Amino acid sequence: MNTTASAPSFQRLTREQMARAVAMDIPDGSYVNLGIGIPTLISKCLPHDRDVILHSENGILGMGPGLANGTVDPSLLNASKEPVTLLAGASICDHSMSFAMMRGGHIDVSVLGAFQVASNGDLANWDTGAPDAIPAVGGAMDLVAGAKQVIVVMEHMTKDGKPKIVETCTYPLTGMGVVDRIYTDCAVIDVTADGLVVRSMVDGLTFAALQHMTGAPLRRA
Repeated sequence: MNTTASAPSFQRLTREQMARAVAMDIPDGSYVNLGIGIPTLISKCLPHDRDVILHSENGILGMGPGLANGTVDPSLLNASKEPVTLLAGASICDHSMSFAMMRGGHIDVSVLGAFQVASNGDLANWDTGAPDAIPAVGGAMDLVAGAKQVIVVMEHMTKDGKPKIVETCTYPLTGMGVVDRIYTDCAVIDVTADGLVVRSMVDGLTFAALQHMTGAPLRRA
């Protein structure tokens, strides 16, 4: 990625590339919760020499990715109901203990998807209000309130071309002013006290084009 490319065309990141970008930035020794969707892919992208402990709110600490050979243990599922493994030293607990970790500030990084993120860090990721939508907040409110850092990874725009990064969220909020950094298929953007700061962009994307796709003011790092 770079922030100076000015070619008229660009290639958006795939979901796997977005997950890899987040994985590379997670500090060594972190306790991390991965939300539903793109965040679950991060478990497969973490560098082998990095000591990152993955937490799932259904009661797993020390979670690993699913087995490469496709073997499934139906008793080992993450919060997304996907098969996972247990790494050496892993532990299992009940929901009350798992949520105590989240609410007590013991999670260093929470990575979630989102429907909208506002310029002040407000997060909406559980209900679009659409007639056919199925609201699903899960443990997201607890995670964004208790985690030391909140990262959102999502597509930059909706399927019908509307910005997902906006000045003010129009969907019900999960948390107010909680998001620290946004990873999209186009850019990495920090949420700061002075507004949204673009840290990097995909090759070929201009700052003007990125601003056109974003529903809130941006500034360069």
